Amino acid sequence: MGLIGEVLLLPFAPVRGTGWVIRQVVEEAERIYYDPATVRAELAALEQRLETGEIDEDEFDRLEDELLDRLEIALRRGAGTDNGTFT
Repeated sequence: MGLIGEVLLLPFAPVRGTGWVIRQVVEEAERIYYDPATVRAELAALEQRLETGEIDEDEFDRLEDELLDRLEIALRRGAGTDNGTFT
């Protein structure tokens, strides 16, 4: 795109900038959500909730499955077998 194209798209610069910011926030949120250390800490906290009687076995199993799925995705991302995009 040449100079004319850039000039024509100049009024849309704030929108493009906002889109970039949103993408950065989403990427950081996904990085934290799928961080293996974060998932392991949540698994430990979940086990403690079970031991204290805060949750029952069924809820523990359901939540543990969700966390293990996240951990699997996190480990695949770290190994480079998943490109990290969700469509």
